[in-house]
Amino acid sequence: MVNFTEITDFNAPELDVYARLTEAQLLNRFEPKKGMFIAESPKVICRALDAGCRPVSLLVERSHCNEEAQEAIARCGDVPVYTAEMPILTQLTGFQLTRGMLCAMLRPKQPGPEEILGACRRVAVLENVMNPTNVGAIFRSAAALGMDAVLLTSGCTDPLYRRSARVSMGTVFQVPWAYVPENWPEILKNAGFVTAAMALTDDSVSIDDPTLRQREKLAVVLGTEGDGLARKTIAACDYTVKIPMYHGVDSLNVAAASAVAFWELRAR
Repeated sequence: MVNFTEITDFNAPELDVYARLTEAQLLNRFEPKKGMFIAESPKVICRALDAGCRPVSLLVERSHCNEEAQEAIARCGDVPVYTAEMPILTQLTGFQLTRGMLCAMLRPKQPGPEEILGACRRVAVLENVMNPTNVGAIFRSAAALGMDAVLLTSGCTDPLYRRSARVSMGTVFQVPWAYVPENWPEILKNAGFVTAAMALTDDSVSIDDPTLRQREKLAVVLGTEGDGLARKTIAACDYTVKIPMYHGVDSLNVAAASAVAFWELRAR
């Protein structure tokens, strides 16, 4: 039996996770075991559940309780389901819910890079990619185009932020990922990886260079929006790689560049 609760009090403490706590506060760096995230839309919620994430509560617009939404609600068991009409939910959260559904979930235990690299042939490394939409889009491309894992530096946006997870279509729960310390090039080298920095330099090789595709283990390294990769990062990588451009275009958005790179450099 679903425990629907009509919202009557915007200030109810059980709604804090949706209305008053920032995503950084939900992360709860000081007490990781109490950390939470917000999953948006039935598809993202179901993929989070498939990955073993534990639901805490749901926020649902009644008119969006279609078959897909009902499946997500049923899979969440007996957690509270708070409900109201869309204008009230928009006023509460400050944005319009995608597919009329949010789910507060406990954060899963995060693995270290060494735990996931052993089974990988192709990985993406994101250096200080801060836009949640870009992070989500990169994860979606990674899942679709053959990347086995994604590694992130500490300056990257959290893949479990609501917008990141939504844009990824829930693939942040399907592609293994981990944060890496500053010595990540050394970690990759010790795991047998060759690194390819996506950057425009005088000695960049074309992305269709057959030498790259022949590498057994390859890490594709992508930099922050605007500035790209740091010089020391480029210097630490084995290759510097460029995507040939036409019509005077100098570069692609990092998410678009990731899709091209992942497809071209995927393991054969």
